[in-house]
Amino acid sequence: MKSRGGQRRVLHQVQKSKLRKPNLGCCQPQAPPRAPAMSNGWKDHLGARSSEPLPVVIIGNGPSGICLSYLLSGYNPYVKPDAIHPHPLLQRKLTEAPGVSIVDQDLDYLSEGLEGRCQSPVALLFDALLRPDTDFGGNVESVLTWKHQKERAIPHLVLGRNLPGGAWHSIEGSMVTLSQGDWMGLPDLQIKDWMCRKRRGLRNSRATAGDIAHYYRDYVIKKGLSHNFVSGAVVTAVEWGTPEPSSPGAQDPSPLFQVNGFVTTADQSQQPFSLCARNVVLATGMSDSPARLGIPGEALPFVHRDLSALEAATRAGTVSPSSDPVLIIGAGLSAADAVLYARHYNIPVIHAFRRSVDDPGLVFNQLPKMLYPEYHKVHQMMREQSILSPSPYEGYRSLPEHQLLLLREDRQAVFRDPRGLQKVFGIALVLALIGSHPDLSFLPGAGADLATDPSQPLSAKRNPIDVDPFTYQSVHREGLYAVGPLAGDNFVRFVQGGALAVASSLLRKEARKPP
Repeated sequence: MKSRGGQRRVLHQVQKSKLRKPNLGCCQPQAPPRAPAMSNGWKDHLGARSSEPLPVVIIGNGPSGICLSYLLSGYNPYVKPDAIHPHPLLQRKLTEAPGVSIVDQDLDYLSEGLEGRCQSPVALLFDALLRPDTDFGGNVESVLTWKHQKERAIPHLVLGRNLPGGAWHSIEGSMVTLSQGDWMGLPDLQIKDWMCRKRRGLRNSRATAGDIAHYYRDYVIKKGLSHNFVSGAVVTAVEWGTPEPSSPGAQDPSPLFQVNGFVTTADQSQQPFSLCARNVVLATGMSDSPARLGIPGEALPFVHRDLSALEAATRAGTVSPSSDPVLIIGAGLSAADAVLYARHYNIPVIHAFRRSVDDPGLVFNQLPKMLYPEYHKVHQMMREQSILSPSPYEGYRSLPEHQLLLLREDRQAVFRDPRGLQKVFGIALVLALIGSHPDLSFLPGAGADLATDPSQPLSAKRNPIDVDPFTYQSVHREGLYAVGPLAGDNFVRFVQGGALAVASSLLRKEARKPP
């Protein structure tokens, strides 16, 4: 399965006594957590403008930011002396530079010839080193060993709105990850080993969102990274300019970036900060702002973009088995979660989407049926219960290849079908689950000029930030990097390759600095 916006996707699971809250992609934002007591590692950089620039500021403290912090803290990957990689070509290349850290090797050369479920060559490389044959059902251990070399650490700060783990802390803890549990792990601390120590277990090879959030927060503590992390930090502006020429005897030019924002402190006050940085890494993900329908009526109060609205309406009795249908718009996993939730409570559903059910780009056509039976059940319903077919699924109606034209105040939804005819349906509630966009409003021009196609909105699937594939540095702005979904890598197992590429690039920059 190709990388498709599923790095934090969760599966909807139904218990006999309780239905778990569905959907990760449309989770409600939390209030910023209280900031920890200011550690000496970063308190001197906050508040007034600092004259001494930081080498690196990372914006975002999810899996990408955590993995990069680990690498920048002096943890370096080496190939085990006795390791044999099952990929013959990669194994031969690994033997050519024994004793040399992976971050110091030619990532372009090492990744050449690798294939897998991701378009990024370095992501494939790092994943192949961490999980040598996982896509073939094998269990070969990682060929890497990790050495902590403090002298190679690069000072940095990781700024995040939530606790370390990012948006994972905004998700209902009982939700289950789409990816296999082992694929959610970070370097040198396997999920299964951590869960064994916590006396937890994987469910059909998948973990709960609560366990993953706890694991990421625990990872930062166990690896000694806490002093690099600032929780409750909101970045409001990143400014850049051309560095001034170095004065005689100066080691390097003036900083390229100014990072401004505020931290919510223990007493809930907001402390402003202004940081100078030579490099900035964007690791904020892509799910900040729900995509818009762009039709008349979408601002009406019965239109929502989060599954929690359906849950609230169910509790309030606004929707029920006897009410008008809930209109669910979208053909992704969030929409499927909503369908499953509504079906559990016998709430009637109209499920509308623009694509054909057999479109190869549809996520359901990429998921193994044995691993994801609940989603394939929804896909079957989408195929078999169209508007023109008999009704094998009472209370559910599928509208494939239908375009929503407008929503009326009297709760009427007007569609255009594949033949160009208009259809009108009475509905109780609308859930528009059609994806999301990143919030890069803190960048000049909201980051639009950084995209692969600057004329189109940023999109992890179709229009990510344009980066060098082997450094993840923006091709438009030196010193600015992007990792994770912003760079087109969506699954946790693959975002770590971006962190490797950035760390390798930054270490090379440090090596080039005059003594």
